[in-house]
Amino acid sequence: MELKEFYHKFHVWAVDNGPKVVFGLFLFFVGLWFIRIFRSRITRHIHATGVHSSLQPFFLSLTVTALYSALIFTVLNLIGFQLTFMSTIIGAFGVAAGLALSGTLQNFAGGVLILMLKPFEIDDSIVAQGQDGKVTSIQIFYTVLLTADNKTVIIPNGKLFNEVIVNVTREGKRRLDFEIKLGYAANVTQVKQIINDAIKTIPAILPEPATRVGVVALEIDGVRFTINVWVEPANFLATKIELQERIVIGLAEAGVKLPGV
Repeated sequence: MELKEFYHKFHVWAVDNGPKVVFGLFLFFVGLWFIRIFRSRITRHIHATGVHSSLQPFFLSLTVTALYSALIFTVLNLIGFQLTFMSTIIGAFGVAAGLALSGTLQNFAGGVLILMLKPFEIDDSIVAQGQDGKVTSIQIFYTVLLTADNKTVIIPNGKLFNEVIVNVTREGKRRLDFEIKLGYAANVTQVKQIINDAIKTIPAILPEPATRVGVVALEIDGVRFTINVWVEPANFLATKIELQERIVIGLAEAGVKLPGV
């Protein structure tokens, strides 16, 4: 009697749900075939659009995973599974994971935006988060800088992208500015000539834009001169040191007294 009842119930279920199950399996295999074709096309499209190589696997994996998830949920719903409870569990898990990984997700989002928007690239010199150095690596979660004194600095991308970034390299030229202060006894014309002569002896100083030398301030105890020259970013520090040394030597040789002398 129990076997007959079981057979009867199974027969009723098969009649009611059999077509849905068959169609669901058919849809599942067709979906798998479609995803394989779509995957090859999206791979070619990602390569063609010039997406950064670090992001290509992520976008491909995200797209394919989303398609597989949509296919599975669609087939299960078509067959007749109630997905309300499962959706609630997934939602709760997503909220918990989001709270636990908020910092990591922020770094991930920052890395994606940096790689897409490109505020800086590999070998650019930047100033950010109180650090000044050359970019040696851009990863999804962090960026690596190499400072002038050979220190490796690792900055989380979440903090990096949400703060001010100074890209020193992008424009190809950098203005070198510094000032010197002399007493009122100094001859302004003579001092400017000494500074300009020193500038002409340094090949790293670019002829364009033009250099600028002049009096920037008159103070109680002396005259303040400003020097503005243009250099390539890689030559900035070396040129600054050399130019300051030559100006000091030129002033001393001309008999111009320096402050405190």
